[in-house]
Amino acid sequence: MRMIHISQYQESKMKLAKPIYDAKGRVLLAAENRVHPVYLERLRHMGITTLIIEDEESKGITLEEMLDMRTWIEMIQGLKQIFDKVASNQLFPISVLQSIARKLVAEVKQRRAIMLTPSTSLPAELSPYAHAVNVTLISLLISKKLSYNDLQLHDLAIGCLLHDIGKLHSKEIEHTEIGFSILRKVREISFLSAHIAYQHHERMDGTGYPRGIKGSEFLEIAQVCAVANLFENLMSVENMPPHEAIEMIMTQNGVGYLPSVIEAFVRSVPPYTPGMKVALNNNMIAIVTRIESHIQRPVVRITSSNQEISLASNLNLMVSKVLTNEGLKKELHI
Repeated sequence: MRMIHISQYQESKMKLAKPIYDAKGRVLLAAENRVHPVYLERLRHMGITTLIIEDEESKGITLEEMLDMRTWIEMIQGLKQIFDKVASNQLFPISVLQSIARKLVAEVKQRRAIMLTPSTSLPAELSPYAHAVNVTLISLLISKKLSYNDLQLHDLAIGCLLHDIGKLHSKEIEHTEIGFSILRKVREISFLSAHIAYQHHERMDGTGYPRGIKGSEFLEIAQVCAVANLFENLMSVENMPPHEAIEMIMTQNGVGYLPSVIEAFVRSVPPYTPGMKVALNNNMIAIVTRIESHIQRPVVRITSSNQEISLASNLNLMVSKVLTNEGLKKELHI
């Protein structure tokens, strides 16, 4: 299986490998189904632009690096419930929040690598909550490399899940201050978690907002969320492939964020994810099948021979470029 943009879907060659869900978490189209053009148009109108499919070339790719889709959806639904309660001034559902945070911490602790399920695989109305869950996953991966203890992981997860809660009242710059104010009123939420919401748009060079703080005033734990937030937005909003998003964030080393945070990020996030088509430096075309011992050097399958090669064990081989459909045609001289 692999992920594709909805515009790449070919009904005669592809079927769904994962279900498509509606905004209430109900299955719209089950796995194994083919998607009729009429339904494709309906999905576009819902804001769903990413499909997880299986075709001939992606057979055998399991995407086991992804969270279980149902588990991911349940976390998103739980987070939406929290935001809805806050928006209507009801009692803050702290137990729901803590349960989601615990599940995310447990998932990250037991996995070497995590491949994000794009927020664009869900209806647009769920995107803010899928974004928050994905930002939390990335942040927790980074924090593992920074050797955070359990309390720090908990505070980080809570802050990341709620980093945009201020957007309930404003989509503008002041959402960070509003979010901080909301979280400081919840006794069970720590000062550090609240500061993640407050500082996640700051930068070390003082060009961020809302306060334009510099250097050590910008808390490391908030920097972790800031980097994860930037990466997820580059992926889901800008539709940038992970290797390009990673390269862009690397340019902020020591400028926007601490070198230690950037280094931990680079060591945590795979630039080449399963299902991605690549060209190798020996001019062979391949598809990434899984991530094993090295986050930056996955196992690939040569398309012409079906031979699997671990780039971690073959250091003379490397990815020279990631191929889109158009790029693949050019490489194959079609």
